[in-house]
Amino acid sequence: MAENNHRREEEADESELYSGWADLTHECLLNILTRLTVEDRWRGIMLVCKSWLQASKDPSLHSVFDLESSFESSFESRPRESFRWWTPQFERKIDNMLRSVVNWSDGGLTKIRVRHCSDRSLSLVAQRCPNLEVLSIKSCPNVTDESMVKVASECPKLQELNISFCYEISHKSLLTLGRKCTNLKILKRNFMNDLDPSRHLGIVPSDYLNACPQDGDSEAAAIGTLMPQLLHLELQFSKLTAKGLALISKGCQNLEYIDLSGCVNVTSRDIANSTSNLTKLKTVKKPNFYIPRSAFQGERYGHWSLYDERFQTDAFRI
Repeated sequence: MAENNHRREEEADESELYSGWADLTHECLLNILTRLTVEDRWRGIMLVCKSWLQASKDPSLHSVFDLESSFESSFESRPRESFRWWTPQFERKIDNMLRSVVNWSDGGLTKIRVRHCSDRSLSLVAQRCPNLEVLSIKSCPNVTDESMVKVASECPKLQELNISFCYEISHKSLLTLGRKCTNLKILKRNFMNDLDPSRHLGIVPSDYLNACPQDGDSEAAAIGTLMPQLLHLELQFSKLTAKGLALISKGCQNLEYIDLSGCVNVTSRDIANSTSNLTKLKTVKKPNFYIPRSAFQGERYGHWSLYDERFQTDAFRI
């Protein structure tokens, strides 16, 4: 009997403790949740009880949705397992997360940094996020012109855009972005290193690697013609030629930074001639084809930064 009484006392203590957490005011819960990272909020906090779930959906918590630091922090974890990120199952998890945050933000979402999302979630971003200022969607094989044109048309406050390694986005999206997003200051349009394709084998589907856009001059023309306000431009491993670079230099007179690493179709002389009139230019990263492969090893797979197994299985539980 004494043992039963002791057990009942323990259960009562646990019940009282649980009740105490559940009875916290909404304001108090928000104060707690604002101190947690996005990943921590997704790793079980919403499952504590109904009041915690409701607090987790408060719009004040969802003005920013940034997973980039998590991707970078798990950079070295299980690199050979990263092929899973290119699967439809993983993409659906990212889409579900992003769609949930968009709905909870109630139009207040201003910054999004994710990877491996698709048109499914990005179209909702266009519909529900008129105040969006930063959009980074690196390594998204199923983001196409269809959703990017919608984003350009419905998110005129966009100031920073990263569409690196998104091969289904073409110059058509850049044309609309240039016409509609007149506040755009930073554009990152990098491609994978095709000088050393072994760096991606077993990680990125080969058919996707082969789909890399080839007409860099069309994209350069859209940038140079319609984005005069750009300050920062990245075009790593682009197929643009001296003609495209000249168009950018002519139209983007405010450029302070340009990255042309790996651009095999432009020479040092082309770069010098094209950038001579850019009086505000502070940094030019030129193609360098003499760096030994070993020098790249520290950045291997860096453009989509690896997730660790726990982040993969727990954080995306919808």
